[in-house]
Amino acid sequence: RLASLDPSACSQETKNLLYQKAKEAFSDQHHLPAYYELILPYLGGAPAVDLKALSRDDVNMNISTFVTLRRDSLMKLTPREVQGLLGLNLPELARWQHRAPVRDWIRVQKQSELDQLHLGLTGGTQEGYINIVTPRFPAPSSAPLGTMATAFHLLPALLLSFLMVSILS
Repeated sequence: RLASLDPSACSQETKNLLYQKAKEAFSDQHHLPAYYELILPYLGGAPAVDLKALSRDDVNMNISTFVTLRRDSLMKLTPREVQGLLGLNLPELARWQHRAPVRDWIRVQKQSELDQLHLGLTGGTQEGYINIVTPRFPAPSSAPLGTMATAFHLLPALLLSFLMVSILS
């Protein structure tokens, strides 16, 4: 409880654990205004459900903290919840709209909901459209293709042979 740590250089798994420990340590102060200040260094490990609850407290989170939140948690927040988290700092979101992770968050939001923030954010999903996400594949390896590629290479010949045998018999 008295430790002052800087978990910013920790792995995501460690940040998640530290957040849970800090949440437990400060649980008796959850309804006090100082709770946000106590939990602030550990928010990089906060799950979406806790960020959603925090958004109802109008905590005025600064943008530098916002962009270091867990990516999976950030992606689950609605524009209204982000507005609740950032509060007076909401206009900063517009300055970050072309940088990750804000850009990625914008892409999964409905444009109509983004428009309600009155920040001029663009890039959200239009109503009535389907978003098709193209999977990213690793770069092809320079390793030999192996038996599987050889089998696929021979597949047309094998199918043709099978077809000829079944026709002739």
